[in-house]
Amino acid sequence: MNPRYLTKSRFQLAMDCPTKLYYNNKPEYANQKIEDPFLLALAEGGFQVGALAKCYFPGGYEVEIKDYEEALKRTNELLEQENVIIYEAAVRFDNLFIRTDILIKEKNHLDLIEVKAKSFDFLVDDFYNKSGGIASGWQSYLCDVAFQKHVMSMAFPNYEISAFLMMADKTALCPTDGLNQKFKIEKDSNGLKHVSVSSSLVPADLIPPVLIKINVDDCCDEIYNTEFEIESEQFGFKDCVKKFSSCYEKDAKIITPISGNCGGCEYRTTEEEAQEGLESGFQECWKEQLVWTDDDLKDATVLDIWNFRKKNQFICERRIKLTDIDEEDIGVKQDGKPGVSLTERQWLQISKVQNADESYWIDAENLKREMDGWVYPLHFIDFETSMAAIPFNKGRHPYEGIGFQFSHHIVKGDGTIEHAGQYLNTSPGFFPNYEFIRKLKSELEKDEGSVFRYATHENTYLNIIYKQLMGDPNDIPDRDELCLFIKSITKSVNGSVEKWEGPRRMIDMCELVKRYYYDPATGGSNSIKYVLPAILNSSSFLKAKYSQPIYGAEGCIPSLNYKDWKWIEYEDGIVVDPYKLLPKMFQNITDKDFELLNDTDDIRNGGAALTAYAKMQFEEMSDYERKEIEKALLKYCELDTFAMVMIYEGWKDLIQNELG
Repeated sequence: MNPRYLTKSRFQLAMDCPTKLYYNNKPEYANQKIEDPFLLALAEGGFQVGALAKCYFPGGYEVEIKDYEEALKRTNELLEQENVIIYEAAVRFDNLFIRTDILIKEKNHLDLIEVKAKSFDFLVDDFYNKSGGIASGWQSYLCDVAFQKHVMSMAFPNYEISAFLMMADKTALCPTDGLNQKFKIEKDSNGLKHVSVSSSLVPADLIPPVLIKINVDDCCDEIYNTEFEIESEQFGFKDCVKKFSSCYEKDAKIITPISGNCGGCEYRTTEEEAQEGLESGFQECWKEQLVWTDDDLKDATVLDIWNFRKKNQFICERRIKLTDIDEEDIGVKQDGKPGVSLTERQWLQISKVQNADESYWIDAENLKREMDGWVYPLHFIDFETSMAAIPFNKGRHPYEGIGFQFSHHIVKGDGTIEHAGQYLNTSPGFFPNYEFIRKLKSELEKDEGSVFRYATHENTYLNIIYKQLMGDPNDIPDRDELCLFIKSITKSVNGSVEKWEGPRRMIDMCELVKRYYYDPATGGSNSIKYVLPAILNSSSFLKAKYSQPIYGAEGCIPSLNYKDWKWIEYEDGIVVDPYKLLPKMFQNITDKDFELLNDTDDIRNGGAALTAYAKMQFEEMSDYERKEIEKALLKYCELDTFAMVMIYEGWKDLIQNELG
């Protein structure tokens, strides 16, 4: 049995919510976090950063041993050298245990380097807020380093210790082509994945560096002088660590007051997990502190209110259920625009719960007025994108946006629908953005029809590609034409030096949802992954039309990836989410992890798609496996745009029902 050490990951968990220490790694509690560490690293786009960081400190020793005691023994043996570099060094003090990314010893000085898959720009980023404290966006990263430095200071009191964060430098330019392809995911003889560095990597590939090492000793001191509240008591940092480590060692639960942060708790059960007997840490906390029953937990609460900023206040006042809230509490007011304001929409959500009203709401007149202004044919587009920590090409910055896929549906004036085009490039090491935008331009320039997106993603990425085109020193013959096209269908993003609003700028369907349409089945969410199933269940037109295999059928709705497909299936009388009808995008992944990858705010399969793209970039795989993933990517992205078409058709049906 492993000792109950407070590791840096457990410390981070406790800093998020001390109660979570009790639930950590207990099989009886459900956990809605991705379990596969390599999958998570791929999804977050930074698995290569750790391997690259070691290349900047060559000649080190890797402590690959998983066993705590053996890893400590090996680390201490290496530290007997006067000067040494150690990767994944194991350090323990009492029941505090850390593995440092990079540890450099020079006589009696130790450099602790924590590598993060995050970017830093000296012109923009600051570890401190205006009040002089640690900025909230950097809090977890810097607390992580502070914890490690604290453990090392206790374990090695006679050493001088310096702490550093090492991250991607957003201002750096990649020194060579194909650098990212020199870090691949391979399997060892035991089938375990690891990052393999190519033997073709040479010193010139690393100069100038694309990672930056920043001293954070002052930040650590600031954190050491900060007080933290635990169980209504104030603790300095070191006493906070003692509290966490003692409770974890004894397996004692720390009671954390419930708050709005509970909405993001990972220790929840799905319906299936609850039926299997798994416990919910979230429900356990709320039952204990509110003396609630299982029936109470079924009621909607302030955690469910869309974009609501008074959650903590209402929870403190113990007005938690939506049935406890009045219209005055929300401060409902109009904003002078068509449709509902933010507060009006919040009250709409609450009032429907209070009245047990499960019917949809639609502002038929104003939505129809919007639709009457649209120009046919209508174009629905969706992008799949990624951000690579290590650039694909010489001269590019870390975490530059990459558009590797899009789908495009057309709806004509007579109502006919066509999957008109698509783009996908998964070639390893190829920078696809200019080819991507050329293909998109050829799809949309044939007419002046209205263009639709869902949320801000497409506008953001087109702005990114515009900036790349404008700043590229290479000769791009059609640069001006591409830039003019981008500006014609977009709006400049905040912070842009150049301002514009294109005459054919894309219409955001998510904004239309927020102002003109609400269905209680969405639970307050405006994400397309909730809106689509809701409208499919509300619209008799959609049910009748897509219960038939007309999608991809000859003479019906042309499709580039489906044949005779039926989008409507029922389970217990409810329309099944169409995405659940599709196979997993790639194999060797649990159903649960795949669902968690799918759980993104705005795009149903964003996480799964960019992870599949990363797998094809950096994992060794057969041609067959590559082709199967590409087929799945094309199907999922096609559904992303067809989901928008179905929402559009559903709105037309609901408006007809309302206005006749």
